[in-house]
Amino acid sequence: MTEQVLAPDTGASDGLPPLEAVPAPRGAAHHFALKHGDTFLVTDAFGDIRGAGDGLFRDDTRVLSRFDLTLAGQPPSLLGAAVSEDNVFFTSHVTNRPLPPLGGRSIPEGVIHIERARFLWQERLYERLAVSNYSDFDTTVPLTIGFTADFRDMFEVRGSSRPMRGDIAPPQVGGDSVLLRYEGLDDLVRTSVIAFSAAPQKLTAGRADFMIAVRKHDCVELYIEVGRDRPALPGRARFRAAAARARFSMRAGRRRGGRLRSSGRLFNNWIDKSRADLALLTTELPTGPYPYAGIPWFSTPFGRDAIVTALQTVWLDPALARGVLTFLSQNQAYETSQFQDSAPGKIMHETRKGEMTALGELPFRKYYGGVDTTPLFVMLAGAYATRTADLAFIDQLWPSLEAAMGWIEDQSGANGHGFLDYARGAETGLANQGWKDSSDSIFHADGRTPDGPIALVEVQGYVYAALRAMADLARRRNELESAAHWLARAQALRTAVEDRFWMPELGFYGLATDGHGELCRVRASNAGHLLFVGLPSDDRAARVAEQLMSAPFNTGWGVRTLAHGAARFNPMSYHNGSVWPHDTAICAAGLARYGHRRGVVRLLSEAFEAAVHFGMRLPELFCGFPRSPGESPIAYPVACLPQAWSSGAVFMILQACLGLQIDAWRREIHIDRPSLPIGIDRMALQGLAVGDARIDLVFQRVGERVVVFSEGGDQDSVRILSRI
Repeated sequence: MTEQVLAPDTGASDGLPPLEAVPAPRGAAHHFALKHGDTFLVTDAFGDIRGAGDGLFRDDTRVLSRFDLTLAGQPPSLLGAAVSEDNVFFTSHVTNRPLPPLGGRSIPEGVIHIERARFLWQERLYERLAVSNYSDFDTTVPLTIGFTADFRDMFEVRGSSRPMRGDIAPPQVGGDSVLLRYEGLDDLVRTSVIAFSAAPQKLTAGRADFMIAVRKHDCVELYIEVGRDRPALPGRARFRAAAARARFSMRAGRRRGGRLRSSGRLFNNWIDKSRADLALLTTELPTGPYPYAGIPWFSTPFGRDAIVTALQTVWLDPALARGVLTFLSQNQAYETSQFQDSAPGKIMHETRKGEMTALGELPFRKYYGGVDTTPLFVMLAGAYATRTADLAFIDQLWPSLEAAMGWIEDQSGANGHGFLDYARGAETGLANQGWKDSSDSIFHADGRTPDGPIALVEVQGYVYAALRAMADLARRRNELESAAHWLARAQALRTAVEDRFWMPELGFYGLATDGHGELCRVRASNAGHLLFVGLPSDDRAARVAEQLMSAPFNTGWGVRTLAHGAARFNPMSYHNGSVWPHDTAICAAGLARYGHRRGVVRLLSEAFEAAVHFGMRLPELFCGFPRSPGESPIAYPVACLPQAWSSGAVFMILQACLGLQIDAWRREIHIDRPSLPIGIDRMALQGLAVGDARIDLVFQRVGERVVVFSEGGDQDSVRILSRI
């Protein structure tokens, strides 16, 4: 992700009229999100868009900044709201406050029920208002829909100011629709058309007034569509047809890959919601499926986030990894740009489609300022190959892999110490370019900000894993000289990391080295990523694992990004003491690699219990306060929810818990000392693909042990090697 989210700027310094007074952006637990393709929607529980961080967004532009419902000028009373289990529908239930008489008797409170049901499909918002009258008399309901489109770029919504903007044209008001239009400084015309199934009694540039006559104990429906252009007349048939297509598409995404089922109902709900969130965030690009990072701030392709999500799920769904690798390969840098932080061979950090990036006001149209994305790309290629034995795809990818390794080796060799480091090329770029990319996340033990270039400890681990992956793939391609070269580089890097980053007095690895070669002697969760790639010796890994599970790091809800007591520790910060579920999952996988299965089970239990408090979802991050009896984890105010690598965290920790690895080269499934989550006695894994075979496995608790057996599938063509 990019740097920490800022509060939106609601002033008029850009020449636009100020937004109406609105509350601060709601936190993750208080907004409701839908997505399809490059369009997403964020509203409150009423279904209203009220400015701040809410809106209907298309291609990184807010095309609807206000969309609210009132009854006789008053907001209704909220009964409840939810997003459907498959993430297709948002539904809000509201009722009336006492309404004034309209030529007859007044309407008492709580007799008018309105169900707002909506979904997104192919860049269009579909909404149905079902107005029911539960009184004993016929009545007329005065209902108003207010709307505005400010056409602000996503970065403006997040807080960036602009010296100039394009022109918002006067709305074009028809009998049953309104066209809102903006011509940007990039010469693109962006439009929103709000259309109604029935002509309002009064329609103006910003509101539609209806007088809906509803007989007693009857229901009247009103349909609304918001899209780029004027649709055919909105109505029940269009709504149902589009809804069926949306649900079919989402169902196909959820069913891809192996399936998990446990003996625990709530645990299954977490698995199901995580899969539904991944399906929601995954966009079918021409290159294949690609998980967008998160809603609302990062609903776009990110390199690092997508790679980590693919690594989390490759054991269940390697097709996602293939889609990620293909897209990133096609968007690999081929030229040097200080503004874009690009160099030949680098893998993309982020891409955007909005006006500000198109004009070069910000570098994120296609931005390469991530030091870790390139080695992670190579790591993912190695993991995909081991999982699938798809050497033909690796052959297609090979030029990109060689170019990526070329950049890694050139960058590592140019600085004199052999580590992969970073320094941003322009002031508009990211100051810190690892996964902890907020401006205050890298520091010395005394709180000083280090001079660059910065070499992060976990990035050296990624490079180590990338070198080993390339050596293995080169050997399989019969490029033995290259394989020997990369293997030797990997061993040399391992020795250098052990020598330079290890802090014997703390029994831990330092966070980074600065431009003077001085070690940032800070204990951070980054060291857990070294365990994930298998770089540390067994004794050092044991010391790191013990500390990651101790009180300075472990909150009872997961692993903090920074140990309590560090100079910049703040449990409410973005990166300096908060809990990121994907980070906890990587640490858990690292613990499993060194045999610390009890720690993995504990982290899985903590993540599950946190998810229960967040509505069976893990947000992008939450505060790192220690767990107290009877209290919930504390939400981070503007965290994304859903977030791809938080949704994928359950699958990475669960794989670590089960001790399962797949070697498709040998057509083998290796299961090493499996464990089950606390309170779960049985876990079924169905439709696990190994080559052209499909395997069904069952993990069953028997006394103090967990046994594994095959329950179906192509058992004869795959060897299952289990150590209990």
